Amino acid sequence: MIIDRPAGWLQERVGLALRNKVAGPDAPDRAAAIWGTTGTRWFTDADPIWRVHGDASMFPGGVAALLLQSLHPLAMAGVAGHSGFKGDPWGRLQRTSLYLATTTFGTVTDAERMIARVRGIHRQVKGEDFRGRAYSASDPELLRWVHVAEVFSFLAAYQAYAATPLTPAEADLYVVQTNFAASRLGATGLPTSVTELHDQLAAFRPDLESTPAAREAARFLLLNPPLSLLERPGYAVLATGGVGVLPAWARIALRLPMLWPAPPLARGVGRIGTGLVRWGMAGLRDQRRTAALTR
Repeated sequence: MIIDRPAGWLQERVGLALRNKVAGPDAPDRAAAIWGTTGTRWFTDADPIWRVHGDASMFPGGVAALLLQSLHPLAMAGVAGHSGFKGDPWGRLQRTSLYLATTTFGTVTDAERMIARVRGIHRQVKGEDFRGRAYSASDPELLRWVHVAEVFSFLAAYQAYAATPLTPAEADLYVVQTNFAASRLGATGLPTSVTELHDQLAAFRPDLESTPAAREAARFLLLNPPLSLLERPGYAVLATGGVGVLPAWARIALRLPMLWPAPPLARGVGRIGTGLVRWGMAGLRDQRRTAALTR
Protein backbone atom coordinates (compact mmCIF):
# COMPACT_ATOMS: atom_id res chain seq x y z
CA MET A 1 0.00 0.00 0.00
CA ILE A 2 2.81 2.39 0.89
CA ILE A 3 4.60 1.58 -2.36
CA ASP A 4 1.47 2.18 -4.43
CA ARG A 5 0.73 5.58 -2.91
CA PRO A 6 3.28 7.66 -4.88
CA ALA A 7 2.17 6.11 -8.17
CA GLY A 8 -1.48 6.71 -7.30
CA TRP A 9 -0.76 10.30 -6.36
CA LEU A 10 1.12 10.90 -9.63
CA GLN A 11 -1.67 9.29 -11.65
CA GLU A 12 -4.24 11.52 -9.97
CA ARG A 13 -2.16 14.67 -10.53
CA VAL A 14 -1.70 13.86 -14.22
CA GLY A 15 -5.41 13.16 -14.62
CA LEU A 16 -6.41 16.37 -12.87
CA ALA A 17 -3.99 18.46 -14.92
CA LEU A 18 -5.32 17.02 -18.17
CA ARG A 19 -8.94 17.43 -17.14
CA ASN A 20 -8.43 21.04 -16.06
CA LYS A 21 -6.88 21.93 -19.42
CA VAL A 22 -9.49 20.18 -21.55
CA ALA A 23 -12.66 20.61 -19.51
CA GLY A 24 -11.82 23.53 -17.21
CA PRO A 25 -11.62 23.91 -13.42
CA ASP A 26 -15.37 23.31 -13.07
CA ALA A 27 -15.10 19.94 -14.84
CA PRO A 28 -16.55 17.95 -11.90
CA ASP A 29 -19.72 20.06 -11.91
CA ARG A 30 -20.05 19.75 -15.68
CA ALA A 31 -19.52 15.99 -15.47
CA ALA A 32 -22.16 15.69 -12.77
CA ALA A 33 -24.63 17.58 -14.96
CA ILE A 34 -23.89 15.49 -18.07
CA TRP A 35 -23.68 12.06 -16.46
CA GLY A 36 -25.99 12.52 -13.51
CA THR A 37 -29.03 14.00 -15.27
CA THR A 38 -31.71 11.42 -15.90
CA GLY A 39 -33.46 11.27 -19.26
CA THR A 40 -33.41 9.76 -22.72
CA ARG A 41 -30.08 9.83 -24.54
CA TRP A 42 -29.24 9.48 -28.21
CA PHE A 43 -26.54 6.92 -27.46
CA THR A 44 -25.48 4.30 -24.91
CA ASP A 45 -22.20 2.71 -23.91
CA ALA A 46 -22.86 0.05 -26.57
CA ASP A 47 -22.50 2.64 -29.35
CA PRO A 48 -19.23 3.35 -31.20
CA ILE A 49 -19.56 7.09 -30.64
CA TRP A 50 -19.28 6.54 -26.88
CA ARG A 51 -16.12 4.50 -27.37
CA VAL A 52 -14.48 7.04 -29.65
CA HIS A 53 -15.45 10.25 -27.88
CA GLY A 54 -14.67 8.81 -24.46
CA ASP A 55 -11.19 7.58 -25.39
CA ALA A 56 -7.82 9.19 -24.78
CA SER A 57 -7.22 9.21 -28.54
CA MET A 58 -9.44 12.30 -28.67
CA PHE A 59 -6.42 14.30 -27.48
CA PRO A 60 -4.25 13.72 -30.59
CA GLY A 61 -7.42 13.51 -32.68
CA GLY A 62 -8.38 17.01 -31.60
CA VAL A 63 -4.99 18.40 -32.62
CA ALA A 64 -5.32 16.70 -36.02
CA ALA A 65 -8.82 18.13 -36.47
CA LEU A 66 -7.69 21.70 -35.77
CA LEU A 67 -4.77 21.39 -38.18
CA LEU A 68 -6.93 19.91 -40.92
CA GLN A 69 -9.75 22.43 -40.47
CA SER A 70 -7.30 25.34 -40.77
CA LEU A 71 -6.68 24.50 -44.44
CA HIS A 72 -10.12 25.79 -45.44
CA PRO A 73 -9.62 29.58 -45.85
CA LEU A 74 -13.18 30.48 -44.88
CA ALA A 75 -13.16 28.24 -41.81
CA MET A 76 -9.75 29.60 -40.80
CA ALA A 77 -10.96 33.18 -41.25
CA GLY A 78 -13.87 32.49 -38.92
CA VAL A 79 -11.59 30.95 -36.31
CA ALA A 80 -9.04 33.75 -36.52
CA GLY A 81 -11.66 36.47 -36.44
CA HIS A 82 -14.07 35.20 -33.82
CA SER A 83 -12.87 32.25 -31.74
CA GLY A 84 -9.95 33.82 -29.85
CA PHE A 85 -7.88 30.70 -30.52
CA LYS A 86 -4.66 32.56 -29.64
CA GLY A 87 -5.91 34.79 -26.85
CA ASP A 88 -7.90 32.04 -25.13
CA PRO A 89 -7.02 28.66 -26.69
CA TRP A 90 -7.88 26.65 -23.60
CA GLY A 91 -11.23 28.36 -23.27
CA ARG A 92 -12.02 27.44 -26.86
CA LEU A 93 -10.94 23.85 -26.23
CA GLN A 94 -13.07 23.66 -23.11
CA ARG A 95 -16.14 24.94 -24.95
CA THR A 96 -15.61 22.39 -27.71
CA SER A 97 -15.08 19.64 -25.14
CA LEU A 98 -18.32 20.55 -23.38
CA TYR A 99 -20.22 20.53 -26.68
CA LEU A 100 -18.91 17.09 -27.64
CA ALA A 101 -19.51 15.64 -24.18
CA THR A 102 -23.05 17.01 -23.97
CA THR A 103 -24.12 15.92 -27.44
CA THR A 104 -22.52 12.49 -27.06
CA PHE A 105 -23.20 11.51 -23.45
CA GLY A 106 -25.86 13.93 -22.25
CA THR A 107 -29.63 13.70 -22.38
CA VAL A 108 -31.45 14.59 -25.58
CA THR A 109 -32.89 17.67 -23.88
CA ASP A 110 -29.45 18.92 -22.84
CA ALA A 111 -27.92 18.04 -26.22
CA GLU A 112 -30.58 19.94 -28.16
CA ARG A 113 -30.26 22.91 -25.80
CA MET A 114 -26.50 22.95 -26.39
CA ILE A 115 -26.96 22.74 -30.16
CA ALA A 116 -29.46 25.62 -30.10
CA ARG A 117 -26.96 27.70 -28.12
CA VAL A 118 -24.18 27.04 -30.63
CA ARG A 119 -26.48 27.80 -33.55
CA GLY A 120 -27.19 31.17 -31.97
CA ILE A 121 -23.47 31.87 -31.69
CA HIS A 122 -22.89 30.79 -35.29
CA ARG A 123 -25.46 33.28 -36.56
CA GLN A 124 -23.24 36.07 -35.26
CA VAL A 125 -20.02 34.74 -36.84
CA LYS A 126 -19.74 36.41 -40.24
CA GLY A 127 -17.05 38.22 -42.15
CA GLU A 128 -14.62 38.04 -45.05
CA ASP A 129 -11.45 36.06 -45.58
CA PHE A 130 -8.14 37.59 -46.68
CA ARG A 131 -9.35 37.64 -50.29
CA GLY A 132 -12.59 39.39 -49.46
CA ARG A 133 -14.78 36.31 -49.80
CA ALA A 134 -17.74 36.29 -47.42
CA TYR A 135 -18.17 33.52 -44.86
CA SER A 136 -20.79 32.62 -42.29
CA ALA A 137 -20.45 29.99 -39.58
CA SER A 138 -24.06 29.00 -40.31
CA ASP A 139 -23.23 28.07 -43.93
CA PRO A 140 -24.25 24.38 -44.30
CA GLU A 141 -21.29 23.68 -46.60
CA LEU A 142 -18.79 25.19 -44.17
CA LEU A 143 -20.39 23.27 -41.32
CA ARG A 144 -20.03 20.09 -43.38
CA TRP A 145 -16.30 20.78 -43.84
CA VAL A 146 -15.77 21.27 -40.11
CA HIS A 147 -17.72 18.07 -39.43
CA VAL A 148 -15.89 15.99 -42.03
CA ALA A 149 -12.48 17.17 -40.80
CA GLU A 150 -13.40 16.43 -37.18
CA VAL A 151 -14.90 13.00 -37.79
CA PHE A 152 -12.02 11.96 -40.04
CA SER A 153 -9.48 13.04 -37.41
CA PHE A 154 -11.26 11.54 -34.41
CA LEU A 155 -11.79 8.23 -36.18
CA ALA A 156 -8.25 8.09 -37.57
CA ALA A 157 -6.79 8.75 -34.11
CA TYR A 158 -9.02 6.15 -32.48
CA GLN A 159 -8.15 3.50 -35.07
CA ALA A 160 -4.45 4.27 -34.64
CA TYR A 161 -4.25 4.58 -30.85
CA ALA A 162 -7.17 2.78 -29.21
CA ALA A 163 -6.58 -0.56 -27.52
CA THR A 164 -9.31 -2.13 -29.66
CA PRO A 165 -10.06 -0.32 -32.94
CA LEU A 166 -13.57 -0.29 -34.37
CA THR A 167 -14.58 -2.94 -36.87
CA PRO A 168 -15.49 -1.67 -40.37
CA ALA A 169 -19.21 -1.92 -39.52
CA GLU A 170 -18.68 -0.08 -36.22
CA ALA A 171 -16.68 2.63 -37.98
CA ASP A 172 -19.51 3.16 -40.47
CA LEU A 173 -21.98 3.39 -37.59
CA TYR A 174 -19.76 5.91 -35.83
CA VAL A 175 -19.86 8.14 -38.91
CA VAL A 176 -23.66 7.92 -38.95
CA GLN A 177 -23.97 8.65 -35.23
CA THR A 178 -21.88 11.82 -35.47
CA ASN A 179 -24.52 13.18 -37.85
CA PHE A 180 -27.13 13.43 -35.08
CA ALA A 181 -25.66 16.65 -33.72
CA ALA A 182 -24.12 17.97 -36.94
CA SER A 183 -27.37 17.82 -38.92
CA ARG A 184 -29.22 19.65 -36.14
CA LEU A 185 -26.47 22.25 -36.12
CA GLY A 186 -27.24 22.94 -39.78
CA ALA A 187 -24.82 20.81 -41.78
CA THR A 188 -26.25 19.05 -44.81
CA GLY A 189 -25.12 16.28 -47.17
CA LEU A 190 -23.22 14.50 -44.40
CA PRO A 191 -21.38 11.21 -45.03
CA THR A 192 -23.00 7.99 -43.86
CA SER A 193 -20.03 5.62 -44.12
CA VAL A 194 -16.24 5.67 -43.86
CA THR A 195 -16.01 5.46 -47.64
CA GLU A 196 -18.25 8.51 -48.04
CA LEU A 197 -16.26 10.30 -45.34
CA HIS A 198 -13.03 9.81 -47.27
CA ASP A 199 -14.71 10.71 -50.56
CA GLN A 200 -16.03 13.96 -49.12
CA LEU A 201 -12.66 14.84 -47.63
CA ALA A 202 -11.09 14.33 -51.06
CA ALA A 203 -13.84 16.40 -52.72
CA PHE A 204 -13.04 19.35 -50.45
CA ARG A 205 -9.38 19.46 -51.51
CA PRO A 206 -9.86 22.00 -54.34
CA ASP A 207 -11.25 24.41 -51.71
CA LEU A 208 -8.30 23.99 -49.35
CA GLU A 209 -5.26 26.25 -49.30
CA SER A 210 -1.96 26.56 -47.51
CA THR A 211 -2.63 30.11 -46.36
CA PRO A 212 -0.36 32.13 -44.08
CA ALA A 213 -3.09 31.97 -41.42
CA ALA A 214 -3.20 28.16 -41.59
CA ARG A 215 0.57 27.86 -41.32
CA GLU A 216 0.62 30.34 -38.45
CA ALA A 217 -2.04 28.30 -36.65
CA ALA A 218 0.03 25.14 -37.16
CA ARG A 219 3.12 26.80 -35.69
CA PHE A 220 1.07 28.01 -32.74
CA LEU A 221 -0.42 24.57 -32.09
CA LEU A 222 2.76 22.59 -32.59
CA LEU A 223 5.70 24.82 -31.72
CA ASN A 224 4.43 27.66 -29.52
CA PRO A 225 1.52 26.38 -27.42
CA PRO A 226 0.62 28.46 -24.34
CA LEU A 227 2.09 25.98 -21.86
CA SER A 228 4.70 25.95 -19.16
CA LEU A 229 8.08 24.32 -19.76
CA LEU A 230 7.00 21.37 -17.62
CA GLU A 231 3.82 20.84 -19.65
CA ARG A 232 5.32 21.14 -23.11
CA PRO A 233 6.98 17.71 -23.42
CA GLY A 234 3.73 15.89 -22.69
CA TYR A 235 1.81 18.10 -25.10
CA ALA A 236 4.46 17.59 -27.79
CA VAL A 237 3.96 13.83 -27.57
CA LEU A 238 0.20 14.19 -28.09
CA ALA A 239 0.61 16.78 -30.85
CA THR A 240 3.01 14.45 -32.62
CA GLY A 241 0.34 11.77 -32.47
CA GLY A 242 -2.09 14.20 -34.06
CA VAL A 243 0.29 14.94 -36.92
CA GLY A 244 0.80 11.21 -37.36
CA VAL A 245 -2.81 10.65 -38.48
CA LEU A 246 -2.99 13.62 -40.88
CA PRO A 247 -3.18 12.83 -44.61
CA ALA A 248 0.18 13.31 -46.34
CA TRP A 249 -1.20 16.16 -48.47
CA ALA A 250 -2.28 18.05 -45.33
CA ARG A 251 1.18 17.66 -43.77
CA ILE A 252 2.74 19.03 -46.94
CA ALA A 253 0.28 21.93 -47.18
CA LEU A 254 1.05 22.94 -43.61
CA ARG A 255 4.78 22.52 -44.31
CA LEU A 256 5.22 19.97 -41.56
CA PRO A 257 7.48 17.29 -43.15
CA MET A 258 10.70 19.05 -42.13
CA LEU A 259 9.36 19.97 -38.69
CA TRP A 260 7.89 16.68 -37.52
CA PRO A 261 8.74 12.96 -37.56
CA ALA A 262 7.66 10.70 -40.41
CA PRO A 263 4.12 9.27 -39.96
CA PRO A 264 5.17 5.81 -38.65
CA LEU A 265 7.39 7.35 -35.98
CA ALA A 266 4.79 10.02 -35.19
CA ARG A 267 2.13 7.34 -34.69
CA GLY A 268 4.47 5.41 -32.42
CA VAL A 269 4.95 8.51 -30.30
CA GLY A 270 1.18 9.06 -30.40
CA ARG A 271 0.53 5.59 -29.01
CA ILE A 272 2.84 6.30 -26.08
CA GLY A 273 1.22 9.68 -25.40
CA THR A 274 -2.31 8.32 -25.64
CA GLY A 275 -1.39 5.52 -23.27
CA LEU A 276 -0.12 8.02 -20.72
CA VAL A 277 -3.32 10.07 -21.02
CA ARG A 278 -5.42 6.92 -20.60
CA TRP A 279 -3.43 6.05 -17.49
CA GLY A 280 -3.78 9.54 -16.03
CA MET A 281 -7.51 9.79 -16.68
CA ALA A 282 -8.26 6.31 -15.37
CA GLY A 283 -8.34 7.51 -11.78
CA LEU A 284 -11.00 10.12 -12.61
CA ARG A 285 -13.60 7.76 -14.09
CA ASP A 286 -15.34 6.69 -10.89
CA GLN A 287 -17.77 9.60 -11.01
CA ARG A 288 -18.70 8.77 -14.61
CA ARG A 289 -19.33 5.13 -13.81
CA THR A 290 -21.41 5.97 -10.75
CA ALA A 291 -23.50 8.47 -12.70
CA ALA A 292 -23.96 6.05 -15.58
CA LEU A 293 -25.24 3.37 -13.23
CA THR A 294 -27.82 5.73 -11.73
CA ARG A 295 -29.31 6.97 -15.00
